[in-house]
Amino acid sequence: MPNTNRVNFQTGSWSQDSGPTDAATLVIAGDWAPIRAFAPLIESDPQAIYGDVLPLLQEADLTLVNLEAPLSDIGSEACKSGAVFKGSACHVKGLTAVPFSAVTLGNNHMFDFGVEGFQQTVRVLDRHGIARTGAGMTKAEAQAPLMMEANGVRIAIVNLSEGEDLTAAGPGPGVAGWDIKGACTRIKNLKKNTTRALHAVIAVVHCGLEYIPFAPEYATNAFRKLAHAGADAVIGHHPHVPQGLFFHKNTPVCCSLGNFIFYQPTNFFWRKLGYLVRLHISKKGLAGLDIEPYRIHDRGVQMLAGPDRDYFFKRLKEISDPLSTPEGSREAWQGFLDYYGVAGFKNEVNMILNKLDDAPGKGAAMFRNRLTTAQHFYHWQDLLTRVVQGKLGHSPAWARDLAREWLTRQIDNE
Repeated sequence: MPNTNRVNFQTGSWSQDSGPTDAATLVIAGDWAPIRAFAPLIESDPQAIYGDVLPLLQEADLTLVNLEAPLSDIGSEACKSGAVFKGSACHVKGLTAVPFSAVTLGNNHMFDFGVEGFQQTVRVLDRHGIARTGAGMTKAEAQAPLMMEANGVRIAIVNLSEGEDLTAAGPGPGVAGWDIKGACTRIKNLKKNTTRALHAVIAVVHCGLEYIPFAPEYATNAFRKLAHAGADAVIGHHPHVPQGLFFHKNTPVCCSLGNFIFYQPTNFFWRKLGYLVRLHISKKGLAGLDIEPYRIHDRGVQMLAGPDRDYFFKRLKEISDPLSTPEGSREAWQGFLDYYGVAGFKNEVNMILNKLDDAPGKGAAMFRNRLTTAQHFYHWQDLLTRVVQGKLGHSPAWARDLAREWLTRQIDNE
């Protein structure tokens, strides 16, 4: 039987009753992009940016990170709803300096410089022996699981994202898009495969609404489906802030790891924190996990220690406890919707309408993305439904208060 205590939020660890009899460790990190202030740092001294996080990465048998920008010196900038990111081919040294075993490419920035930029990224990764999954020149390639192995333990990674700005692979190139049913089928097929038995299947999902403390209800529902299909762990990123974790039956789900090597010029408190997940995997399956939190500063990342680490785990527990049931996940999401409210909706719509006047292509991309991407579609649909039903403002106060804090707390307010 599984350990009913689940995660120990004093230590950040969880293990099966049998104990950590792992034969291999896999460390998974969040968003990594050689952009803004981090671009020259990665180019000049790629190991230094990892600070005291580097030994933790290097001690792992396998490492996986979300590559949130193409590594390319060619291609044309995409007209899209959000920011456009690009590193250069030389920035691959930031990955090889660890070195990372593999990267996930299923995210909303991999095609920011078109197919040309993506293709050079693939060539650069392949040339340096970094495995990849989550995007491809065909739908089949984009959806193909990544097989990893260490110490005789075989692991499959199933990566998918929301395919923002219509970048999901179809007839042509793209990312593995928001097809939860298809992802569940892939997981089930991997678990049933007797040709070369796998010891664990990990789902890595790039989704959710940015900067809020709780994953939207559509996302937690998707995470539960992936776990029910047989994923041994479900790991999320994209919101750029740490979010909580929960268990579906015996499968741990981490909703968002937060930023990693991803610089944002801001003083917002929660955007400067994140965590790594270390999975302990044996030939019997997932044996346990550890949460390893860090702070992001102007020169890189630094592990949290002492009171800062204790405080992080206290707050992580606070945003994890409501997720233990679907009903709690729904209340948490409704708290954000109520905080955002009609005023937030009007401000967002007016901002897009103004952009349509100033930069029609950009404005059109923003509006299109609101209608075609799950995070924005359900944000607007669920908000407007609460207005229609007269339920706006009826969510628990704790949910609204946490939404306010995650979106507004400044480092200077400590």
